[in-house]
Amino acid sequence: MGVRPPSNDVDDEPDVVEFGIAALDARIEEADVTFPVSAAELDDEYGHTEIPFDAAGNTMTVGEALREADREQFDSQQDLLNGLHPVFERKRQAASTSLVARLRALVPF
Repeated sequence: MGVRPPSNDVDDEPDVVEFGIAALDARIEEADVTFPVSAAELDDEYGHTEIPFDAAGNTMTVGEALREADREQFDSQQDLLNGLHPVFERKRQAASTSLVARLRALVPF
């Protein structure tokens, strides 16, 4: 997922803030992961990498996502993204329904 940040009228083109699967996809592309790959290999190599799961910048590590997905093997990049999507979506929904998130949404700063 991605969302455009508010425009401050400085740039003609606003940046896009990537989070969730879109952010994970970008990190996988940068890392040049070869498939098939085991969850253990991904955790060893990239487990400490933080991925934002919402537009507010809340993050979780790849290792946390892999443990929550409870999968042993990923045959392709799409398989990895499909397997971890529900994990990122649950985290995003949990964060958006928290009391702090609700209060933050009311304050316009």
